[in-house]
Amino acid sequence: MALVCDKQIYVARILISADSARSENVERGMKADQVLSDDLVSRLEGKIPAMAEGAINTAYINALAAGRSVMEVMDGKLVETTADGKHKVIRVAKPKHKVTLGGIIKVHRCS
Repeated sequence: MALVCDKQIYVARILISADSARSENVERGMKADQVLSDDLVSRLEGKIPAMAEGAINTAYINALAAGRSVMEVMDGKLVETTADGKHKVIRVAKPKHKVTLGGIIKVHRCS
């Protein structure tokens, strides 16, 4: 249970910091349609990985809280985790793809 609380606190902190940034911009007199400086854009882009991680953790928690199951990779195996905490091994996970900078990845449509 502590893990769930820590993740929710983490997400709450990200949301609070985003709200404070918006408030600071309003206090500085910035308008919504103003052009952002390169420095500000770089700082905001630097926050994207942490915000994405928070969103993924929130989705994981919400799915389990709603009684659904989630698929995840554990120890090289594809595992289904249910809301009651049980893990069911589905199969061995395929190895990750190594990606080079500027490389092109071909994605096959699942549906």
